[in-house]
Amino acid sequence: MDQPVGIMGMPGVGFFGMLVIGFIAGYIAERAMNRDHGLFTNILVGIAGSFVGGTLAGLLNFQFYGFLGNLIVATAGALLILWVFGKARPAN
Repeated sequence: MDQPVGIMGMPGVGFFGMLVIGFIAGYIAERAMNRDHGLFTNILVGIAGSFVGGTLAGLLNFQFYGFLGNLIVATAGALLILWVFGKARPAN
């Protein structure tokens, strides 16, 4: 389970798996936060969320691996990113 992961990868999935997980995580976070983004933004938010979620999971000693584990961690990170940016942006 302790396989090295490059900067453009997630544990247990490859580069294209990372893109799919990023899209799904970004889409779930977008719907949960009642936002309206495009495909590319969903992928970016999901991938950024995977790095945020993965870092927090590592700090909390939460072990995750494979598609489902990465999806859960990426979704949690994407939700956190959208929540923080929603709080930082002034209301209309």
